[in-house]
Amino acid sequence: MKAVKNYKFWFCTGSQDLYGDECLKKVAKHSQIIVEELNKSRVLPFEVVWKPTLITNELIRKTFNEANTDEECAGVITWMHTFSPAKSWILGLQEYRKPLLHLHTQFNEEIPYDTIDMDFMNENQAAHGDREYGHIVSRMGIERKVVMGHWSDRKVQERIASWMRTAIGVIESSHVRVMRVADNMRNVAVTEGDKVEAQLKFGWEVDTYPVNEIAEAVGAVSESDTNALVDEYYDKYEILLEGRDPAEFRRHVAVQAQIEIGFERFLEEKNYQAIVTHFGDLGALKQLPGLAIQRLEEKGYGFGAEGDWKVAAMVRIMKLMTSGMKDAKGTSMLEDYTYNLVKGKEGILQAHMLEICPSIAEGPISIKCQPLSMGDREDPARLVFTSKEGPGIATSLIDLGTRFRLIINEVDCKKVEKPMPKLPVATNFWEPKPNLYTGAEAWILAGGAHHTAFSYDLTSEQMVDWADAMGIESVVIDADTTIRNFKNELRWNAAVYR
Repeated sequence: MKAVKNYKFWFCTGSQDLYGDECLKKVAKHSQIIVEELNKSRVLPFEVVWKPTLITNELIRKTFNEANTDEECAGVITWMHTFSPAKSWILGLQEYRKPLLHLHTQFNEEIPYDTIDMDFMNENQAAHGDREYGHIVSRMGIERKVVMGHWSDRKVQERIASWMRTAIGVIESSHVRVMRVADNMRNVAVTEGDKVEAQLKFGWEVDTYPVNEIAEAVGAVSESDTNALVDEYYDKYEILLEGRDPAEFRRHVAVQAQIEIGFERFLEEKNYQAIVTHFGDLGALKQLPGLAIQRLEEKGYGFGAEGDWKVAAMVRIMKLMTSGMKDAKGTSMLEDYTYNLVKGKEGILQAHMLEICPSIAEGPISIKCQPLSMGDREDPARLVFTSKEGPGIATSLIDLGTRFRLIINEVDCKKVEKPMPKLPVATNFWEPKPNLYTGAEAWILAGGAHHTAFSYDLTSEQMVDWADAMGIESVVIDADTTIRNFKNELRWNAAVYR
């Protein structure tokens, strides 16, 4: 996985000097303890950094601007230990440009019934101060995440951890550069979109290169480098000759190895983190990139088929959001292919011609070399496997002309009922929530694409938070979805997101 930076999150505590220095010392001590315990919890994926208590306009503004310019700071967590007059936060909030979390907590978990007095009340009034702060953030229309509960509660820590991963997706979005090899598939609507507006909204740079420019980079890869990678393939994956001549099979695999090395060198040289290809324009490439793209995805690059740059960027962001996650099950580009409509066994077979990321695989991963009707090139080698079982999310970012919409469908991935020996591609099979019929109808009503950025490891909440931070519409199709309510939500959203 192409690693993210060594990101950190600042912990900023609000107060004021009305109650004297002794109170402020306790405030600082309490916030330091919270930060220490959060870091010791091993729940959070990134370090929390304590900052001195904020009590003046000048210090708040200075701290937020320092957060803006600190490349390792991915966001700020705020908490009002005592009463912090909210007008003091206006200038800082106006100038702040990174993800913001409001932790609505207090130092003590329980009211100290036997000893509580007015000194304690004045010192521990987050129930009071956080509402003052929350008011001004709402009045200013600033997007933020609010998490309420005691800071020691594991569920609260897990919600903070989840938000941190969303914040990484927000920060890293402005660093995503997508390289388009050739153009979109002709006459296809959903892979198109406004690339200038995408750069304004998400920070993405989407550039096109002639296919033969990258083919030259592939052709420049030495035979020794190619053979070394082929040896790695043969050590790592099962080889399914299926009657093909072994030497001829290896030559086909070597084409993909050369493509992988050439593409990766080109991407690194030009500083791109995602790539799209199109089977209709392959230039001097001998095969449609298959195994090569699967391996690049596994390394953390985003990918979209047929020129689908929105999917490529979303796969990249979602891979970054899951970077370093313990026991991660995988993230990949997928495509809806065909339904199983047998009662009690409903679902959608997900696949693509070649390019599904092996991070979602369960069980053996094999190399096959099969003819492909698309592309008019020699038989491409590809990795073939079945995917893991379990819950996941399928996302589709679409351009509606006047705005972007992120569609999120919660799905249950299952094993297929029977083997598919004649299907030489990687597959996933899932049932969308709340069921195939409602889920598919809602997806179509929302305008969802046939390509998706899929993950076992992210949640609807995280992706909604990402969309909110980007200022775009999002809709969720889940266990509670009904068509009537979903259509109403789309109507309401049309009025809000103009």
